[in-house]
Amino acid sequence: MLPATTERVAVNTDEEVNERIRRRTEQSVALCAAAGPEAIERRLAELDREWDIERTLEANAASLALIGLGLGSFVDRRFLALPAVVAGFLLQHALQGWCPPVPILRRLGFRTQSEIDEERYALKALRGDFKDTEAVTASSTDNVRRLLSIVRR
Repeated sequence: MLPATTERVAVNTDEEVNERIRRRTEQSVALCAAAGPEAIERRLAELDREWDIERTLEANAASLALIGLGLGSFVDRRFLALPAVVAGFLLQHALQGWCPPVPILRRLGFRTQSEIDEERYALKALRGDFKDTEAVTASSTDNVRRLLSIVRR
């Protein structure tokens, strides 16, 4: 059975590493809450620029594949094995949420998009973005649009 997309990296990460990432997120939210609205805005902007583990893996895999193709074409055909190995790792990651670079990247602090979004929505809640959602029901198109515009802030 394949793990859920939102959980596949975390379930394949050492629990101590997951806990360290959770603590770092909690500390960041607490610091922003104590520092006020400007700190929240600054942190939200930082989160918009943070690379998640998927993007990092994809960029590194593409780089290695291109290097392998270049070296295989111009230096030695045996380098053509590199893109094949990289493709295998990417497939394994897509299916299981694990491939050899994942434990290293997680220990370096790379988070999943879900983990980044968790911090983002905690900060948005602190900022008051969701206070207008109490009266919104999703029974009409206008209400759905209003609710989605609140979430997109």
